[in-house]
Amino acid sequence: MAEITSDDVLGSLSAADEILSTTSFPSTPSQAVKSALDRLASRDMVKYETIDRDEAVLTVEGEGIASTGSHEARVFEAVRKATEGLRIGDLAESVGKESAKVGQGKAFKQGWIKKDKAGLLFPNIDSISDVTREQLAIIQQSGSHPDPKVIADLRKRKLVSMKKIISFKITKGPRYSREMVKEETDLTADMLASGSWNKVTFKPYNFKSLGSQTSTGALHPLNKVRHEFRQIFFEMGFQEMPTNRFVETGFWNFDALFVPQQHPARDLQDTFYISDPLEADKPRADPLPQEARRSAALPSQRPEESLDYEKYWESVKEVHEHGKFGSSGYRYPFKESEALRLVLRTHTTAVSTYMLHKLAASPRPARYFSIDRVFRNETVDATHLAEFHQVEGVIADFGLTLGGLIGFMETFFEKMGVRGLRFKPAYNPYTEPSMEIFGWHEGLAKWVEIGNSGMFRPEMLEPMGLPKDMRVYGWGLSLERPTMIKYGVSNIRELLGHKVDLNFVETNAAVRLDKE
Repeated sequence: MAEITSDDVLGSLSAADEILSTTSFPSTPSQAVKSALDRLASRDMVKYETIDRDEAVLTVEGEGIASTGSHEARVFEAVRKATEGLRIGDLAESVGKESAKVGQGKAFKQGWIKKDKAGLLFPNIDSISDVTREQLAIIQQSGSHPDPKVIADLRKRKLVSMKKIISFKITKGPRYSREMVKEETDLTADMLASGSWNKVTFKPYNFKSLGSQTSTGALHPLNKVRHEFRQIFFEMGFQEMPTNRFVETGFWNFDALFVPQQHPARDLQDTFYISDPLEADKPRADPLPQEARRSAALPSQRPEESLDYEKYWESVKEVHEHGKFGSSGYRYPFKESEALRLVLRTHTTAVSTYMLHKLAASPRPARYFSIDRVFRNETVDATHLAEFHQVEGVIADFGLTLGGLIGFMETFFEKMGVRGLRFKPAYNPYTEPSMEIFGWHEGLAKWVEIGNSGMFRPEMLEPMGLPKDMRVYGWGLSLERPTMIKYGVSNIRELLGHKVDLNFVETNAAVRLDKE
């Protein structure tokens, strides 16, 4: 493998205005030639044009035939030399096992040899023309053959293979010279003092060159889509709820939402329970921040402190056991121990319930949202994980109707770029009526479920102390599904978990949910 320098290229061009790399540098790899040409072309000393072509090259078997003859020719020559005939069993010793196996049949087929009654082989003609060897010799010399059918036949016989050959047509550039002039990259104080700056050649600036890659942090695709959701909520006048409690009691996660204690969602197969401690305290107001506790002059005037948590607990218990507020309830013995069990929250609706209860201290129209992690005891597969992110919105106001919820859903999802929604009746323990939301997915060419919605039940709202005429919309969807759609991810484990490609995280584009 011969090396090549820029001076080699310039020297070859000194004797001709145009050269081919395969002729001038036949044993040099094309990559090495291109590297030298790029250096010269950046200084306008040469110009070059890349030429791609397919060339036929002989395989190991083809090279053997080109050297010693085809299998059938070797069989004919062995038979011709045996003046008294050649036994078929002795043919392998004369020409080799492979040539005897392949060449015998072809020699018979072409009428070159014959077999007598005694089983001896004799030549059938005086001389032959080894066409296969001649064809391979032409290909070996020129890299091709005038008849494409010959190439196709030899490729089928695995005597020839095709190889892509990259060559370059090289011509002199406007600044061509016999030798490569050194170009200075910096203007120094010494050059200015000596006046040599006026005699040297400076390397021109390349304003199109890419800068060096810097190692920086990157936002995960889920965080980018989360940011877009937050902007949509803020534009529509929503307030973000605090979601910093991954661990909740069964009361806030289930009972306060009118989910019965025998509901399948509360089974170990669906929910992660905390083993230590097993239980928590009954519902109570959040403790004051440490700074507030230090200040004796700060009066306790938080609205939620006026809420009667014990009364709320008893009201929820009564709704479940006997019914209340116009509901017949579930009519089962309410177990306080079940309500106080600690769980990894299965939905952020536990946070919404807590915020709506605080709203009861001063009932007024409000809009809340949350985007955070929830946990389910799911079997992990391409579309399910044991933890994922839930996007949830809540609107509390007077005189809300189901038609208003449908209209709001259409406005909300339109800001995400999803139009033409369909709504399907559904069941949910804490909303009535309840609806599944479907949108048309262009890529899948079908309707896909994109969320769930409904109006919170009186059995959930009135125990909090909210007015009877106050209604609350609630809806939610996962953060992972729109992220997978936007970034073309088919397996959720490639988006979240140990299988995430860090290069994907670093190079993925920003997202705008309202853009196609």
